[in-house]
Amino acid sequence: MSTPPRIVVVGSINADLQFMSPVVPRGGQTILGSAFDMGFGGKGANQAVAASLCGAQVTMVAAVGADSLGAEALTNLQAQGVDTSAVRVTPDAATGTALILVEPSGENRIIVVKGANDRLSPADIDAVAGQIAAADMVLVQFEIPLQTVYHTVRLAQAHHVPCMINPAPALAADLTALACGDYLILNETEAQTMTGRANGGSTDLEACLDDLLASGMRRVVLTVGAKGAMLASRTLRERIPGFQVATVDTTGAGDAFMGSLATFLTEGMPEREAVTRANLYAALSATRIGAQKSFARRAELDAEWARRP
Repeated sequence: MSTPPRIVVVGSINADLQFMSPVVPRGGQTILGSAFDMGFGGKGANQAVAASLCGAQVTMVAAVGADSLGAEALTNLQAQGVDTSAVRVTPDAATGTALILVEPSGENRIIVVKGANDRLSPADIDAVAGQIAAADMVLVQFEIPLQTVYHTVRLAQAHHVPCMINPAPALAADLTALACGDYLILNETEAQTMTGRANGGSTDLEACLDDLLASGMRRVVLTVGAKGAMLASRTLRERIPGFQVATVDTTGAGDAFMGSLATFLTEGMPEREAVTRANLYAALSATRIGAQKSFARRAELDAEWARRP
């Protein structure tokens, strides 16, 4: 593709409050953390930044509060090359906030207060129907009301625009309402939640893929952390290996995968190569602290891709 692909991201914008801690506190226990960091997140905003840094022309559709955190989040997105003209500022809710507890292994535990994200409505999506119709791909996640998610997927289908759905955080959703999407991108926990299968393991993941495809999903990409991802359709099932890195913080790695994958696919890259490059992009993000601030620019990714076998 000679011009940058156009991607519309419908989703959340959050302020991230991140605490590094040697252990997870028990109920009633107070512990001393080792570090604190404040950054910008929200699954939608993270994916928008990842897609933009990878070379796409990105428009963000979201809602923030009329507060300092919202203003700073918009300034940050604009600095990353994301168009925020479709972000609504609402005075009746605070900007979404995430509390992130990170262990020394890099594993994280997250509490999200949706705030203004919960005010994003189907009417907001209708207001940007022209931008959706002109896009090469639409991305959506579950940190906004599910009715808005379903409406976005239907609108993208009506305009013949590919739609990539990330059902995160894990919620039980109407699979038939999502089936007109083109790609379902999810991790193990999300796959188990959506299919009602409680336990992990490779056999259960295969069964999850069976269930998701049987529900009408066209393409499913199931990420399995450092092991990579499983790519599945009705005629294809393939495990695509991940990349070994020195993991520091996995916050935002799934969003790095989603945003970069959308860019690679809309550039016309074959699916297997696109997923493999997205695996590397997500792995690189886990080598740094934070979400958006951990994402690599395209030149850095390309250099790392060329360096590895």
